[in-house]
Amino acid sequence: MDAIRTEQLTKKYDLGWRKGRLLALDKLNLHVHEGEVYGLLGPNGSGKSTTLKLILDLISPTDGSAWLFDVPCNNVVSRLHVGFLPENPYFYRYLTGAETLVFYGKLCGMSGSSLKQRIEELLELVGLTRARDRQLSGYSKGMLQRIGLAQALIHDPKLLLLDEPTAGVDPIGSKDIRDLILRLKGMGKTVLLSSHLLAQVQDVCDRIGVLNLGQMILEGDVKSLISDQRRLSITVQDLPDDARARVEEAVRSAGASIVSVEHPQTTLESLFLEALKKDERGMGRHD
Repeated sequence: MDAIRTEQLTKKYDLGWRKGRLLALDKLNLHVHEGEVYGLLGPNGSGKSTTLKLILDLISPTDGSAWLFDVPCNNVVSRLHVGFLPENPYFYRYLTGAETLVFYGKLCGMSGSSLKQRIEELLELVGLTRARDRQLSGYSKGMLQRIGLAQALIHDPKLLLLDEPTAGVDPIGSKDIRDLILRLKGMGKTVLLSSHLLAQVQDVCDRIGVLNLGQMILEGDVKSLISDQRRLSITVQDLPDDARARVEEAVRSAGASIVSVEHPQTTLESLFLEALKKDERGMGRHD
């Protein structure tokens, strides 16, 4: 069964008198399977947030339909097992982290010892146990995103919708959030992740769909999409210079061509995190 299914989902916004209508989403057919992390990607204004709002029935479609676990999205029952983190979540900044989760837990009908235990579990999961009694006004952007993830998980939903969860977050906070998404997948959760930062979701998504101007222009398995089947990379170590010449000649003799010979590169993010790890001053990181 699909966790999310849409058929010909379309949204047009009225622009006002004599200005016509803006086509924000055009006949989207989307299938997100249970237990997978699906990345809905695209530039700003491509229709990603509109898609999430339609799925949550926060806005009504102009045409088409959507279902959550085979329940129509315009039925409130469809959202009982859904958690949502919007792109710019609003929190009561005078509340502490723990108080915030109490507030959202009670909105979900939770109370007593079960709510208290759930709050402790979530604070540990998102790494905010030490900041539980700090007001949100003193939280960093990354910490606010993590408390946002915790509130989305308070009622233990089967499906999570995350709209730009790493937007405005530093590389360390971004990595923390991606690691958390992988942990959620390991717990059997389904995640629909919206982002325009392609490199940041490459390591967490099973499948991706790319939206542009309201239309799906590319979709598929991440590993298959980024694999260049025309090229083969062979990595060797400690190859002497004279042997290198023979290897290159063997490649040419086999009828292939050498596109490049270079040392493999790491990513800027890995380089940045490794530098911080080696700096003893950064070992005692504070939230």
